Amino acid sequence: MLNIKDLHIAIEGKEIIKGINLTVKAGEVHAIMGPNGSGKSTLASALAGRDIFEITKGHVTYLGENLLDMAAEERARKGLFLGFQYPVEIPGVSLVNFMKTAVNEQRKFNGLDPISASDFLKLMREKQELVGLHTNLTNRSVNEGFSGGEKKRNEIFQMAMLSPKLAILDETDSGLDIDALKIVANGVNKLRTKNNATIVITHYQRLLDHIIPDYVHVLYKGKIMKSGGKELAIELEEKGYDWISDGNE
Repeated sequence: MLNIKDLHIAIEGKEIIKGINLTVKAGEVHAIMGPNGSGKSTLASALAGRDIFEITKGHVTYLGENLLDMAAEERARKGLFLGFQYPVEIPGVSLVNFMKTAVNEQRKFNGLDPISASDFLKLMREKQELVGLHTNLTNRSVNEGFSGGEKKRNEIFQMAMLSPKLAILDETDSGLDIDALKIVANGVNKLRTKNNATIVITHYQRLLDHIIPDYVHVLYKGKIMKSGGKELAIELEEKGYDWISDGNE
């Protein structure tokens, strides 16, 4: 599904990602862990198509196509979803209209007719229940007046509505209490199928108690220094990150 080869990413002339190789197949969940400044959010944003980042070297294919040749909107229409670390408020844009527009744009891209009002409301109710998003929040503008936890639930709600092929969740656990964390993780788990894939970016092992990854990768100083299974996340929780560089630099 996603194949990254020797990827280098810079911002304002400073290299942040220094040669990453990563393959993500359908049905898999990959966790990328690392300390602040290691390049996790840079990688996520660059894959989603933010144009402030410069790809200086490397190749990325998504569903067999050159991802780097696609505009951000095309990546989204083809099923790539980015859950933001800090979701923004969009005053004046109702969440209902925002989601209906997004769903219909995706349907149009796939050659389908616009969703009917009744089917859309049924879909919304189903996905709201999945992530515990209260109706009074969906009646507001996008993220306006939402708490940190509600914004993260809304990200997973949007993910559920759009059913992406590849979801990249950038520190979705940031700022969540344990109850909100469980609700968000439960939503992610219920959306997992053999036909989609998820990349979970996180600092902490606690999220991976609820979203069990197939693979864990440690991103440190712009490189993937180590990969393994769930046990690697537990080791990182015990030892921190500094030991990762020993013998790897």
